Amino acid sequence: MNLAHLLQRKALEHPDATAIFSGARAVASHAQWAQRSARLGARLRAAGLQPGERVVLFMRNHPRYLELLFGAWWAGLVVVPVNAKLHIREVQWIVENADARRAFVTSDIVPDPRELTGLDGVMDVDSAECDAWINEGDGLPDIEERTPDDTAWLFYTSGTTGRPKGVMITHRNLLTMGLGYFNDVDHVAAQDAIAYAAPMSHGAGIYAIPHLMAGARHVVPASGSFDAAELFGLGRQLGPLSLFAAPTIVKRIVDEAEAQGLTPEQCGQSFKTIVYGGAPMYAADIRRALRTMGPRFVQIYGQGESPMTGTALSRAHLADTAHPRFEARIASVGVAQTPVRIRVAGPDGQSLPAGEVGEVLIQGDSVMAGYWRNPEATQAAIRNGWLWTGDMGALDADGFLTLKDRSKDLIISGGSNIYPREVEEVLLHAPGVAEVAVVGAPDPEWGEIVVAFVVPQPGAALDAKTLDAFCLDQIARFKRPKRYELVEVLPKNNYGKVLKTVLRGRVQASPGACR
Repeated sequence: MNLAHLLQRKALEHPDATAIFSGARAVASHAQWAQRSARLGARLRAAGLQPGERVVLFMRNHPRYLELLFGAWWAGLVVVPVNAKLHIREVQWIVENADARRAFVTSDIVPDPRELTGLDGVMDVDSAECDAWINEGDGLPDIEERTPDDTAWLFYTSGTTGRPKGVMITHRNLLTMGLGYFNDVDHVAAQDAIAYAAPMSHGAGIYAIPHLMAGARHVVPASGSFDAAELFGLGRQLGPLSLFAAPTIVKRIVDEAEAQGLTPEQCGQSFKTIVYGGAPMYAADIRRALRTMGPRFVQIYGQGESPMTGTALSRAHLADTAHPRFEARIASVGVAQTPVRIRVAGPDGQSLPAGEVGEVLIQGDSVMAGYWRNPEATQAAIRNGWLWTGDMGALDADGFLTLKDRSKDLIISGGSNIYPREVEEVLLHAPGVAEVAVVGAPDPEWGEIVVAFVVPQPGAALDAKTLDAFCLDQIARFKRPKRYELVEVLPKNNYGKVLKTVLRGRVQASPGACR
């Protein structure tokens, strides 16, 4: 089993169908994509790389990303995708930890290839050399056969609490994810188009797999990054787009729709489906998105360790406003996707009754093989065939999972458990609040106290007394923040997740309430 067979299949079935776009410009049919990937694979093998060796992709979003990805797989190699926003020193650590042989880069990220060391070669994907590798050569070499359990994608976690770990994702894992997409996330037709607005080194990139399975089109915005206005324009030119987006991107797309004064029907000219995940989506934000853009949203929950495959909150769930438990469901992450089982367990691994909070566990063919060269971390994460996610949540009687927080984010104050997300949901309804993040701070009397970092909306005048009164009217007194910090922005990592480790460091460094 080799994922490159998916590309070969479409190249034989629909060779002339346009497959890859740079903006609105067509750059490759399925046949051309397969030919370029096959030639690249042959060059990599001729350069001495053996099946199972690692190739780094350190690039902004680029039409050639897909050709390189499947070219490496064609040769039986393992792709190491690296977020383009990482510092070169962070990338060097990944190169060394992965024992990578080659790297492909874009010059805006790595202007001097000599900045990355310890590799047999570093190639600019826009160079004449790369053009020759991909466009010159006769015939299509055979695809290197791999077993289902061979690693295809070595994904390094974001590393917010230390060095990132290399997650070994196999061909089976990604094939499972791709097949499950059609049943749990969205139907895909050949005339559909997926746009890569989020980093292709992350979940957005592996959604190429189900869209390739369906023979759909792949659109890389000309900007190589996220621009809401550009996406609206591309959708109007090429037909409604599908994409994966973190909640922060969804919010900016909705902002753009409102700024343009678009109706939900007009939004439908640009967007077919927006799949969101990767960070909390607050109920208030998804209500606004649905109100502004209509029923175009699906939520997924997964991890790098079970890529894009955990639970799904479908269009139908989000549209069922008459359901007696709609308010709870819209705040959930949905039900288990078809390829996996989900349960919530206590520290002893025993499943907890419906409604009780514990750690979320995932089992299925999407779960990673383990962490690269880190058996201790693998044994801690996978126990008796179940992935311990580190996320805290509760299942209701209908199987809907509601996440509370990461286990490390739980606040214990005066012996009571407080889940920051619950407090954040409340504060987001307060007038004048744009964003909020809640963390715990050490306290000699209570053990921990609740601290809220609040970003005001432009022009809003907020103060701790007003925010406190709002919280007291909405939640139990012991859950309300004891401190409110008004800030211009929240610190976030390269994937848009709020860095609560940074916020916890701030509260320890500057005790006292905001003024």
